[in-house]
Amino acid sequence: MLRKWVLFGGLIAAVAVVAVAGCNNAQSPSGAGAAPPAPGHSAGGSPSSAAGPAAEEHGHKPGAHGGIIVSLGRDSYHAEAVFEKGGVVRLHMLGKDEARVQEVDAQDLTAYVTPSGGTEAETVKFAPAPQDGDAKGKTSQFTATLPKDLQGKVVTVTLNNIRIGDERFRIGFSNEAVAHGPDGMPAKKSSAEEVKLYLTPGGKYTAADIKANGNVTASQKFQGLKAEHDLKPKAGEKICPVTLTKASPKFSWVVGGKTYEFCCPPCVDEFVALAKEKPDEIKDPSEYVKK
Repeated sequence: MLRKWVLFGGLIAAVAVVAVAGCNNAQSPSGAGAAPPAPGHSAGGSPSSAAGPAAEEHGHKPGAHGGIIVSLGRDSYHAEAVFEKGGVVRLHMLGKDEARVQEVDAQDLTAYVTPSGGTEAETVKFAPAPQDGDAKGKTSQFTATLPKDLQGKVVTVTLNNIRIGDERFRIGFSNEAVAHGPDGMPAKKSSAEEVKLYLTPGGKYTAADIKANGNVTASQKFQGLKAEHDLKPKAGEKICPVTLTKASPKFSWVVGGKTYEFCCPPCVDEFVALAKEKPDEIKDPSEYVKK
């Protein structure tokens, strides 16, 4: 799958949207098998306690492990969500003071993972992963592995029911903010890497493709063009093969003799690398359309 972006900090340019919410469900808890509630609401349907500025503030804030800080129950507790290589998602439990590790009862958690622009959620299990110093029966960390079809994509994760003491909370977070760098795009390759990537054939990326693309790199071809990310493409519109956001014809690239459209130049980096390293994972351009 596409290499995982683990730069948890920064937001997509001009779309400062991060689905990060913490909601106290002590009065209206949801069962582990319940479907994820609508954004901004608790599992019981009441307005989310973290839907205001506090949650927004934490959504922009990187944690000690390079992840995103999530507020639970009006800052009663916090968690840090970290997306790692191989589709691993690690959830560090923190106290009211984000510098303090928070132990909770060891428990299996059910999460619902939805790709950006998608409506169907896949169920993922978070298991306790006690750290050194955690008491018996307690844990300060949970881990899960995303399904292969979701690895490397922008996703939203919702855990409807986590128990801390006598209270239960809902946690929601997304890697949208970290799948892109501070300038709003995926991490860009260095010049030497970029030249090697674009000007040498491999896999489905051929010498004919290099010629068709003008014998230049993506940063050269698209110099001066500004990316504008639309996170909610309409049905029938072309989507970026990397982020699944709306694609733009101004960021097109020929791979395997076919023209693909992307949301920004660094996504072209990702796709060309995939075409060279894992050509069987490349779909026809007609497949990258919002259903």
